[in-house]
Amino acid sequence: MMKEKTSTSHKVFSIIGIVLCVILIPILIINITLIIKSNTNKGEVPSVGGYFPMIVLTDSMYPDIKSGDLIICHTVDAGNVKEEDVISFFDPAGNGSSVVTHRVVEIVNEEGKLFFRTKGDHNNTEDKDLVPAENLVGIYKARIAGAGNVAMFMQTT
Repeated sequence: MMKEKTSTSHKVFSIIGIVLCVILIPILIINITLIIKSNTNKGEVPSVGGYFPMIVLTDSMYPDIKSGDLIICHTVDAGNVKEEDVISFFDPAGNGSSVVTHRVVEIVNEEGKLFFRTKGDHNNTEDKDLVPAENLVGIYKARIAGAGNVAMFMQTT
């Protein structure tokens, strides 16, 4: 009788172990790929298959996107961006490495160059600077609520 209970619990733990491996091994491979790409391609946001994760630090896009969320974006040609799309871009008023995610409120074509006028949904005013097309990183596709907080916690000692 005791042997039967041991084999049943062993089977349950084996199944749990297999499920965890199926979930965690792809996550590990994606993370390693992103780390390698970020170290080899400085000045670019690393992606896998054109998709890249971003951790949201502010509530400027509240209520659709909240601080602490993990968002998934996809690289896209600037010509394919439409008004009302939510885009991620290198902040033209920033230090050159900060990425902002805001909604496109207007597409501007000045002297043959493409620019985006953006605004955070929760902000009172539009962003001060136009975003040049070359600053576009990608377009917002999905959100995983709270997963950014978990990722930030995992980066701390």
